[in-house]
Amino acid sequence: MNYTVQHIAEITNAQVIGDGNLLIKNIAYDSRIIYSTRNTAFIAINTHKNSGEKFIESAMDRGINVIISEHHYPEFENITWIIVENSVEFLQKLAKYHFEHSHLQSIGITGSNGKTILKEWLYQCLWNEFPTVKSPKSFNSQIGLPLSLLQINNSHQLGIFEVGISKPDEMEKLENIFHPQIGLLTHIGTAHAANFSSEEELIDEKIILFKNSEVIIYNGDNSLVDQKIKKSYSDKKLIAYGFKKENQVFIKNNISKDDNIIVEYLGEEISFPVHQRDEATLTNAMALISVLKELNIGNKKIVEKINLLKAVEMRLEAIEGIKGNIVINDSFNLDLDSLKTALQFLNEYNKPKKSLVLTDIVGVNSNAKELYEEVSELVNEQHFDSVFLIGDEISKFSELFKAKTYTFIDTKELIESKYLTEIENQIILLKGARKFEIEKLKDILELRKHDTVLEVNLNAILHNINYHKSLLKPGTKMMAMVKANAYGLGSFEVSEFLQHHHIDYLGVAYADEGVELRKKGITTPIIVMNPEQHSYQTIIEYNLEPEIYSFRVLELFYEAVQKSGYDKKYPIHIKLETGMHRLGFKDFELDQLSETLRRKNVKVQSMFSHLSSSDMPEEKEFTLKQLEIFEKNSSCLIEKLGYTPIRHILNSAGITSYKDHQHDMVRIGIGMLGESADPEIQKQLRSVVSFKTVISQISTVENGESVGYSRRYKADHPTRIATIPVGYADGIPRLIGNQVGNVGINKTLAPIVGNICMDMMMINVDYIPNVKEGDTVTVFNAKPSLKEFAGYCKTITYEVLTSISPRVKRIYIKD
Repeated sequence: MNYTVQHIAEITNAQVIGDGNLLIKNIAYDSRIIYSTRNTAFIAINTHKNSGEKFIESAMDRGINVIISEHHYPEFENITWIIVENSVEFLQKLAKYHFEHSHLQSIGITGSNGKTILKEWLYQCLWNEFPTVKSPKSFNSQIGLPLSLLQINNSHQLGIFEVGISKPDEMEKLENIFHPQIGLLTHIGTAHAANFSSEEELIDEKIILFKNSEVIIYNGDNSLVDQKIKKSYSDKKLIAYGFKKENQVFIKNNISKDDNIIVEYLGEEISFPVHQRDEATLTNAMALISVLKELNIGNKKIVEKINLLKAVEMRLEAIEGIKGNIVINDSFNLDLDSLKTALQFLNEYNKPKKSLVLTDIVGVNSNAKELYEEVSELVNEQHFDSVFLIGDEISKFSELFKAKTYTFIDTKELIESKYLTEIENQIILLKGARKFEIEKLKDILELRKHDTVLEVNLNAILHNINYHKSLLKPGTKMMAMVKANAYGLGSFEVSEFLQHHHIDYLGVAYADEGVELRKKGITTPIIVMNPEQHSYQTIIEYNLEPEIYSFRVLELFYEAVQKSGYDKKYPIHIKLETGMHRLGFKDFELDQLSETLRRKNVKVQSMFSHLSSSDMPEEKEFTLKQLEIFEKNSSCLIEKLGYTPIRHILNSAGITSYKDHQHDMVRIGIGMLGESADPEIQKQLRSVVSFKTVISQISTVENGESVGYSRRYKADHPTRIATIPVGYADGIPRLIGNQVGNVGINKTLAPIVGNICMDMMMINVDYIPNVKEGDTVTVFNAKPSLKEFAGYCKTITYEVLTSISPRVKRIYIKD
């Protein structure tokens, strides 16, 4: 994108106030993650839930001097304004113009599942065949797709874009701005299906994208999809892929027995090795081959490219490093777009010092100086303390980088220099092309080197929060519960991410938890749900807000406030008892409570209660009674106080089941982690946590031989047994041994055999083909799910998560 402000206004019928000659190359939509202010405009996007205009001043503080907005704010001086009628429609108009005036071949990917992984696979296979642009991350919505299209520049020959919808009538708008030449339809599943009356309606909506496509590639195993595509687009070139032999593209051989997979494409055979043979991976492989063949990539080259594919690292991972560092590992690919994404992720951390490891951008055949000038501009705006450049090409331009800059021929030379191991209390970004293998630096810098890890998907947390927010009335606040180390996930890492995304409140159980967050830079209001007497001074010192549930606690805390010399009204939160009979003021205490509160220099910030059974439909009558009591007692207290505090009673299950009782704020806990007792709600949520390890050893146990302590498992035939390095010291309860529980390998369940040891356990892999030492083992994520694993343990998901040992390395990813 490269337009003047005036040209943009002419394209979109907007009004310019200020300098129309300013050049715009980027549009930023989030004031928190502006990675470059040069030639960048900030668009204030207004939705029914939020107004981007309240972040205009924040964007200006970052150095932005061009604002796209539905309203003009003359009090902000020295700003050029592009005034539009509707911010989203403006973005779509500009993207439509930009796409239609480009000359690139385009691939549009839609479907319920697999869009992002196929986009990334295609990009890995095609970037060195054609200068290629792709959607960043999962940018595929009414806002995300236009932002993706605006990345197209004159050098691009191919564009790969995701297109996503969540409700009827959305695809028509998206097809209007983007009409791909090659249309790719992935698996149609349950994602967003709840917003459609039937699968038929969902398919009809999805395939609107292909109205102007020349070729449509689709999963022919779904008979309804096959019928719809053939009926609607009989005049187009259609290529169906799948496991059914009637498809033009299918797997010809026995995948459980043969070493290679043989895919037949329109009569041609393509043979290649695939280690991971689950249905989703193989289906995606057939879709990939279909697109590559359509782009005239030869069979030999297709096999070479498939062999080079790694499991798509559609993610950045953050891990705890040595010497107080945080290491962000994004070491699997490098281009300008992925560099921008990594720099955005970096901005979500508030460590004042930071260092960057950056390699050559591979495959640059011309204009290297222009490319690295742009790279250096992006990097310089982040104010790194140190920059480590790896590779001959980028090292030639080291003088462009303003930070203290070091150059190295290869990764080995950087490792031998020892520079990285001297860094303390910084955030270190590893960003490089795969050939440089800078993931080796992660191995040196990470604090814990255990094969067993707990992966926390931050974007999945955000998705789940946004889903629950979509059920709220405008203006309703949300508190996120991060007690018990954020249910074992890492309270600071989760809280910092939530703060970055404007969560209104955080909730902890004890003052120590809140203090730790404050010390690490969390400024969001924090409620302490169980304030102990010895912690009152600490609460005041660190600006925490206590739950007050009895007169004794109120008197003792206020005494501490007076002793501290605090001279303002101290914020407190009043707990009301509504039927759970745990903590809280009862209805007959309200007169005395209001009188006591009026005499003290405190402000009731909120009043709240807890629902005991909101996730149990059979207890609906009791829950409604609790809600009635809360409404009555909180209204009574408001009247007596003479002002209106925030009110909140709904938890995660309450948000989805009792929408008429949202009051001013809701609290989210397990829903944030992607868990719901309601099967329909569960379909809308994303799994957040993946507990994984690897196979240490595989051995054959002969007939009559035993496994583990106490010889609790004896083989009745020669059996392949795998040992994995996770045990009860890591949080695996012993009760799920002896074939009570299972773990997952290649999406197949493997029973746990014998007694679980402190640091290890054994699993039966006799019926899992192609399994080998070093393979990934899923303790819980998809198969088994967290809920299924909790079932093995005869407990709830909360207990499973909070029991995971601190020695298990936490990795924070954004997919």
